[in-house]
Amino acid sequence: MSGLFGVITNKPCATDLFYGTDYHSHLGTRRAGLSTIDNGRMHLNIHNIENTQFKTKFTYDINEMLGDRGIGVISDTDAQPIVCNSHLGRFAVCSVSKINNIAELEKLCLEKNQQFTELSMGSTNPTELIALLITQGNSFADGIQNVYKHVRGSVSFLIVCNEGIIAARDLYGRTPLVVGRRGENDYAVASETSSYVNLGFETEYFVKAGEAVLITKENGIQQIVKPNDKMQICSFLWIYYGYPCVEYEDINAEEVRYRLGEAMGRNDDVQADYVCGIPDSGVGMALGYAAGSGIPYKRGILKYTPTWARSFMPVNQEARNLVAKMKLIPSRKVLEGKDMVFCDDSIVRGTQLRDQVKMLYAKGVKHIHVRISCPPLVHGCQYLNFSASKTDKELITRRVIEELEGGQIRNLEAYQDETTKEYANMVEKIRQAVGVDTLKFNSLGTLCDAIGLPKCDVCTHCFDGSSYGE
Repeated sequence: MSGLFGVITNKPCATDLFYGTDYHSHLGTRRAGLSTIDNGRMHLNIHNIENTQFKTKFTYDINEMLGDRGIGVISDTDAQPIVCNSHLGRFAVCSVSKINNIAELEKLCLEKNQQFTELSMGSTNPTELIALLITQGNSFADGIQNVYKHVRGSVSFLIVCNEGIIAARDLYGRTPLVVGRRGENDYAVASETSSYVNLGFETEYFVKAGEAVLITKENGIQQIVKPNDKMQICSFLWIYYGYPCVEYEDINAEEVRYRLGEAMGRNDDVQADYVCGIPDSGVGMALGYAAGSGIPYKRGILKYTPTWARSFMPVNQEARNLVAKMKLIPSRKVLEGKDMVFCDDSIVRGTQLRDQVKMLYAKGVKHIHVRISCPPLVHGCQYLNFSASKTDKELITRRVIEELEGGQIRNLEAYQDETTKEYANMVEKIRQAVGVDTLKFNSLGTLCDAIGLPKCDVCTHCFDGSSYGE
């Protein structure tokens, strides 16, 4: 994915910017960057963080980040922020984006005699493309609307400029932005509310879908682009991405995970000695499942430290499998000879779960019952980089459906409906593939109930293929 943080204060902002950006480190492991503005002068630092943590690369850079306002990004894609000098003035921009029509937009910019100077893994840098689309406008507000008009996919971004900080949320709100306030006129804007709590900020305003706001010390939060009347925020923010204490749309991620587990536990009839969560995002669900089922919770698997990346982040499958294996340590005395329920957020390819299951049986677990907080993933994500390297055919559901349908991908609606025999056959095939005794997923209805928003306000494309703005 990626995470954004910005701050504007009555004092030098470097320390707030450093810690606020670092608190988004669970959202990306490829690049990180900071940019500040001081009397019109831009300061910029970008580092590769694939083999080290954010702190180690930026600890000394903050002494160079002068000024009372700045933006930062933890990026799982391109090197950013991008600094521009244009008819709109000097500004820096950073983004969380997945642009599906980059080639089309490259052509549009080149036809307007604009040029590209940055590359991201040999291709056009998406954030530079966003910057060029912004500068096609007569004002920042006009440029932001130009971005919304042309980008297919999703894009949220922050701009730091002489006027202040501009926060622009994706047209359909698939990725979040929230503003916090400290005292009278210190403001932070972030992807995650948890990033500014220890800096003394309190949540002031959730930026709406398609809305852009200008944040200044003098006038606070001013709307410069009106919001869209439709929202489809990514449901996976609550299922997996979000740090447990984060709030999206004022809804706490850990509470949603707990409700997902509790609902499944109430309706499950499996007999087991203990419930265990696969760290980290499976723990909240496991606690809820234990409450709903009455089966005790124990920590049978522990995560060593936060120094291991989240296992979706490494580029190749071999590295992903290694991370998934090395970061989780089984507690043999808790597991040996027991029937265990293991709660996890999702099954994507199935390879990591299969390897974890083999490890658990090798440590003496008698029976393994896996419970998944969301429905089966039937479609690759079109709007976030959750499945940027995962085509539809890489999903375990697609492989199973192809097998059940005699070598074809068809009849997807039936496989998305938990009441059909096709769905039951798919789940059984997945169970066999990962090698567990029983396997269950939550339904889409249960997911939406746990989040607490109407289904039309939540993006469920990866489960049922539906979405706005395709």
